Amino acid sequence: MSLAPLAEVTRGNQVESIHFGSVAVVNTRGELLYQAGDPHFPTFTRSTIKPFQALPFLQSGGAARFGYGSREIALMCASHSGEPMHVETVQGMLHKAGCDEHHLRCGCHLPLQYSIPDRQPPAGASFNQLYNNCSGKHAGFLAYCVQHGLDLGTYLHPDHPLQQVIRTRLADLARIPESTMQAGTDGCSAPNYAMPLSRLAFCYARLAQGERDGEYGDVLGTLFQAMTSHPELVSGTGRSDLAFMQAAPGDWVAKIGAEGVQVIGIRSAGLGIALKVADGNSRALYPATVSVLQQLGLIPHSAVPVPTPWMRPQLKNAMGLLTGEIRATVSLVKA
Repeated sequence: MSLAPLAEVTRGNQVESIHFGSVAVVNTRGELLYQAGDPHFPTFTRSTIKPFQALPFLQSGGAARFGYGSREIALMCASHSGEPMHVETVQGMLHKAGCDEHHLRCGCHLPLQYSIPDRQPPAGASFNQLYNNCSGKHAGFLAYCVQHGLDLGTYLHPDHPLQQVIRTRLADLARIPESTMQAGTDGCSAPNYAMPLSRLAFCYARLAQGERDGEYGDVLGTLFQAMTSHPELVSGTGRSDLAFMQAAPGDWVAKIGAEGVQVIGIRSAGLGIALKVADGNSRALYPATVSVLQQLGLIPHSAVPVPTPWMRPQLKNAMGLLTGEIRATVSLVKA
């Protein structure tokens, strides 16, 4: 593999760490336009494929069947922070499908509203699976199973009919053979797949086009509209995906994934942008993504500037003293 430096971390005036990775920028025809490092780096998609895991549900009329509106569809695509707006919406999704929290198989973790900023929850607070950042996706999985009379207890098994159709749709959307997608188990226990970074970027170029897509226009349009109308539900307060989608409302659709993956679809430019930090550290993603957007000439045209903290994050110690910063070093080249 050939990786490129995406961002460096300083301590005082000295570079202390360097994060390497890859970037792929493609158009709606799947053509690679710009790159850094290895644009075909085999990448586990992690949470970036959540919109596409919702494809079978939407294609089969599940949203109408259960009365799911754009807010519920946004939660199906979310890595949410476990805030009340998230938990209450997921709870409502389960209720409409005749399920409850005990049907979920995603497990429980500290809500992202506490774990990402590394702060303690209120004394005595307790959490269940509804607070899992993937609970909206799982609520959609369960609704699909209820709609089609499928077993609820095994809905995450790779051989379950739901997971089989998701795999087929994802390969078709990326235009790659199913056999080339290496399988793994995600943090929420759902099957996850690896594909070339450029193919993941292509998926988001198609998602950003929404209803203009010649094959999946109806459902991609619904997903794009839901995600860009409710970015606060797709991520959460103070989160990077919210900041990116608010920077160009109705034009940018953004989704982060664990282990240093970021994908953005740009409707107006007809582009899909995917980044992977090789060491999995997401702190390099933010400045690197902003730099890529700047190099593509996209940020000057956004309605709201991307917040400065994402461009050059300042690092402080436990006493609040400034110790260094994270700055982008990525350099795009034409493919």
